[in-house]
This record gives sequence, C-alpha cells and structure tokens, in this order.
Amino acid sequence: MSINTKKTFVLAQGFPNHKVRRFQDGFLFGTSTAAYQVEGAWNEDGKGESFWDYRFHVLINQTHPPGDVACNSYHYYKRDVEMLRELGVDVYRFSISWPRILPGGFRTIKNEAGLQYYDNLIDELLKYNIQPMVTMYHFDTPMALQHLGGWSNPSFVDWFVDYARVLFDRYASKVKYWTTLNQPDTTCEINNKANYVLKNATGATDYLCTKHVLLAHARTYRMYEKKYKKKYGGSVGMSTAVNWVEPFTNSSEDVEAAERYKEFTYGIFFDPIWSKNGDFPKLVKDRVAKKSKEQGLVRSRLPSLSKEEIKLIKGSSDFLGLNHYTTYLITPSEIKHKVPSFIDDANFNKKRTRDEWTKSHSSWLSMTPEGLYKVCLLLNKRYDYPPILITENGWSTDTGLQDPSRSKYIQHYLNSLLLAIEEGTKVIGYIHWSLMDNVQWMEGTSERFGLYEVDFDSPERTRTARESSLVYKRIIQKRIIEEGWKPEK
Repeated sequence: MSINTKKTFVLAQGFPNHKVRRFQDGFLFGTSTAAYQVEGAWNEDGKGESFWDYRFHVLINQTHPPGDVACNSYHYYKRDVEMLRELGVDVYRFSISWPRILPGGFRTIKNEAGLQYYDNLIDELLKYNIQPMVTMYHFDTPMALQHLGGWSNPSFVDWFVDYARVLFDRYASKVKYWTTLNQPDTTCEINNKANYVLKNATGATDYLCTKHVLLAHARTYRMYEKKYKKKYGGSVGMSTAVNWVEPFTNSSEDVEAAERYKEFTYGIFFDPIWSKNGDFPKLVKDRVAKKSKEQGLVRSRLPSLSKEEIKLIKGSSDFLGLNHYTTYLITPSEIKHKVPSFIDDANFNKKRTRDEWTKSHSSWLSMTPEGLYKVCLLLNKRYDYPPILITENGWSTDTGLQDPSRSKYIQHYLNSLLLAIEEGTKVIGYIHWSLMDNVQWMEGTSERFGLYEVDFDSPERTRTARESSLVYKRIIQKRIIEEGWKPEK
C-alpha cells in the first residue's frame, strides 16, 4: 500500500504555496460527538447498562465515573444545537446509545423515553436546517449482549440488524446520513478485552469480531438499500480509523512492518467492501494461515468469507467514512507477545512522534497534516477514487479558551484536504471532532477536544466557545483557508 505523493509539504508548519483553494458549494461541514461521551443520564428513563457503564462501575469500581453525567447532553441537547447554529455547520454527527433505546439489547423491549430523546434531538436539528448524521454504534455495547460474547458471537450480527431496523423504522424519514459502526478495529480491540465468555481466545476473537462487524454492516446496508433507500434517498457507510503510517527507517524490516500495519488495521475492513475482488487482504490471509499452521492448528484462525458473504459485503457502502488524526512511525515489535494473538500476527510497533512534530495534549497525537493528503491519495489508488467523508479529525489541548494550536491544526488539515481534492479525491464533507469537550473513554476529561470548552464542575456543564470555534466558523462561511487568521479579541 505504498504511495508516492506529488506535492511537498512543510511538516505541520505552513502551506506549500499561496494559491487560494475553495471548498465547493454543497461540501458538508460539521462536528461530531458520541453518546457515551456526552449524554450522561446513564441510568435514567429506562436506559440499560452499557459495557462502559459496567467497566467503570464494576470492573474499575469508580463511585462517580465521568460518563455518568458527561456533558449532560441528555438534558441540554438544545444548547448543543444552539452551538451548532453558532458555528453554522451543515451536519451534526452523533451516535445513538443502543442500550438507551433497547435496554436489554434485543428489539423485543423498546424504551420509548430513549427513542423520544433522539426524536427531540433530530427535530431540533432539522428545525434549524442542520442535517443529522447518525452513528448506530460507537463502542457502547449493551451489557446484556456483552455477557453473551459480544461481537465474537455470530448471533450478534442478527442482533445488530434488528437494532438497525428499529432505527430505520423510527428515523429514516428524518435522517439522510448513516454510519453503521465507528472504528471497527477499535470495536474489535475493545470487544477482545471485554470478552468474558471467550477471554482466553486471543488471536481468534479479534478475527471473529472482524468478520461479524463486516457482516452486520453489510446486512444493514442491504436492508436499507432494499427497504428504505428508494423512499428516503439516504446514504449509509462505515467510519474507519485511517492514520497515515511510514516506516521509522528505510530498513526492509520497518517497511514490511508498516505494510502489515496498513493491512491488519484498515485494509482488513476496506478490502472486503471497496476492492474489486472483495475478501480480506492477501497478506493478512497468508500470514495468519501460516502462523496458525506453525501453531499446530488445522485451519487458519482468520475465518474465511464464503462466496455469498463476499458478494454481500462487496460494495456495501455509499461512502468511505474516514477518521483521521495523525501519523505514526512503524517498526516491528520488540516485545514478545502472547502466541497466538493479533499483535503477534501483525507484529508492528507505533512510534508516535518525531522531535520536530507539534505535540497535542494526547500522547498519541501530533500535527502532521500531510498525512491526510497521503491517505487520500492512497485510497484513490487502491480503491479507484471512492467517495470519502471525513467523519472525524481533531486536536486535544488542556483547558482554556485560547487554543491557537487547534486553530492551526484545523487550517492545516483542511488545506491538506483541499490539496487532495485538487488531485481528484472525491470528498463529500469534513466533520470535526469534537463539538465540545467530552469524556475521552479511559482518559476521562483530561484531554480536551472541543471547539467549546465544558465546565465539568458546573451542574449545567456550561459550554463556552473557544477561539478555534470562530476560526472554524469563518472557514465554513468563507469556504477558504486563510493562513494564520485569528478572531479579534
């Protein structure tokens, strides 16, 4: 998956030239959040327990986990929409909490209060001409289903399709943009760690999850295509994390490790949907089969896709959802990993930064805008110019309303996107992560990704616009990037 780029970047420091490039009319600008990270109300109005509720309350035994209240968007969603209006966005990407509307995970018991909450949010968005974009699944598995093995259980595919049908029946007339799952690689990593039923099956549950995610996505897409698309004209895709990676050195070992990273983390999800032949990448199939044989197994730990399954999955997206943040430098792993395991199969190590890269408040995130350009060109070459929607891209800081590094990040990454568009990339829109500070999973509220700062000590979780929100607002209004522009104080 190597690629040669045509343009030269000054790494995270400036623009390659001063040509004015413009986002075309119809290009979608938006922001995003996720249910567990902002909603709160973790046990109100009939909501069921999610894996994250269980993890913090039971496994970690926290008395008051930050996600219990989070940003309190369950009660202050109108303020959220007000902020979206202030920014002037076209679309708001949010996720629906599966256990909020189906407390036990199954469609047999629906929680009307939860369904009504999303009706209210969607109606409030449409009232101000903001298009809702719904993510069906953003890591918050109903705990009742996790106890049954979660995504490793083949029945989870049916459970997910049943859940998706509830969403389509209720909201398809109002929602035109859908993502089935957010970051399937992370989904499977979380599922593997949370798998109490198959806790000793590392190197197997990862791949079972991968297959079941693809089948759940594809069957949901085909269901929408058959029953809802003609009537409502919406679009369905899946959001996958694709950070640019390069070998740490020019050694063959580092080059091969970088290729393994690409194939095992996102090629394994993209190829079945977007490649001409479908199916998993050859490198992944060959490597897991070889290692499985060496480990004395009769068949590969990577489950095969039948001809019917390949046909079902191939082409099952209207757009390629892309979550992109940064660049990693890859070497082979120097750690002796458990055998068998996914990381032993893939054998890579992420070195996260160079000294000259601008660092964020998150250890894993550096400012490397040329990576977005390179990712777009790679996807163009490999999948013949697919329609791309940037579903996440963002920057973390500490607290405070003055956030020049986030403003710089937005300007540089959007400029890289314009350069990619100039090279023929078909980009539908750009959705910034995140509308406001939120609960960053295990990091709590220590990493601030918001265009709006949230006061987590306030009962109302008061939201206040950061400087970067004005920078992003101006880009949306002008549809151009003005290098170094800052709002007047």
